Amino acid sequence: MFRNPLNDRGADPWMTYYEGNYYLAATTWGDPFVGLTMRKAATIADLKSAVPVRVWQDWTPERCCNFWAPEFFLLSGPNGLHWYGYYSGGPAGCCDDQRIHVIESAGTDPMGPYFYEGQLRDSTDDRSIDASVLQLNGSLYLLFAAPIRTEQRIYIAPMQNPWTLNGERVLISAPTYDWEQEGRSINQGPVALQHDGDTFIIYSASYCGSPGYKLGMLTYTGNDPLRTDSWTKSPLPVFRGTDRVFSPGHSTFFKSPDGTEDWIAYHANDSASGGCDMNRSSRIQRFTWNSDGTPNFGSPVSVNTDLAAPSGEPSTRARSSSSEGK
Repeated sequence: MFRNPLNDRGADPWMTYYEGNYYLAATTWGDPFVGLTMRKAATIADLKSAVPVRVWQDWTPERCCNFWAPEFFLLSGPNGLHWYGYYSGGPAGCCDDQRIHVIESAGTDPMGPYFYEGQLRDSTDDRSIDASVLQLNGSLYLLFAAPIRTEQRIYIAPMQNPWTLNGERVLISAPTYDWEQEGRSINQGPVALQHDGDTFIIYSASYCGSPGYKLGMLTYTGNDPLRTDSWTKSPLPVFRGTDRVFSPGHSTFFKSPDGTEDWIAYHANDSASGGCDMNRSSRIQRFTWNSDGTPNFGSPVSVNTDLAAPSGEPSTRARSSSSEGK
């Protein structure tokens, strides 16, 4: 059993399970000495106490600092399968010059070492954040958020390879419902979730510093992901706060060690006064699927709730073997 959070300073968490270990990364804030960090452990219990390891550091002034929303994907490149890390970075003076950057691992170890591949940009080269990768029908697409005047929207762009775009951005979501405009009009943090042939994009809506921050969902209902009308927005949020958990958002997803369970990672605050800062904590919980094939995230659980560890952890397997022997 375990209780959330996984870390007390863990906004915009990314998490996966790979070859016997969990890996957890989150936003870091500060100068180049902070860098981009990652935790590694074989169990959730050990992950909670794991020491963050710096996996990337950059001294280039225009991209040295404030590494937001890192996500890592094991993708096929010219040298085979490597991990590619996507994050928003900018100068020490935050925050209007954040851009999306890509790093590549030297091998297949999520902890690196990594080298810099470049900035992901289209012809606009405008401020962009919250990069994620969609793999669909053998092609790669970049998902990201960018501002237009007073609101933030979600875009998709085709990728030539894991570090290069080969087309312009296409708008797929703008804040249109009232529940997407609490505090500010914002759609951000898009991440793909695929199940039984269906493709969804789960995104964050409203201002991250308001109690109304929550998750919305787009469903791929067309034939071309680069068409705005191929994405259908759910009219209601799919994950929102309670009277004990506030501003849950910016999710990623991972499988349990044995591959039988689906889990969501997200950040949240413990009070309505919690801000859009480094005091947001990383949390996880299991989710299921509705009969129509859509995800059912339930409600965010409080930090006082005991949760069973993901199925297939070493301790889980040991208990199972012991029971079978009785």
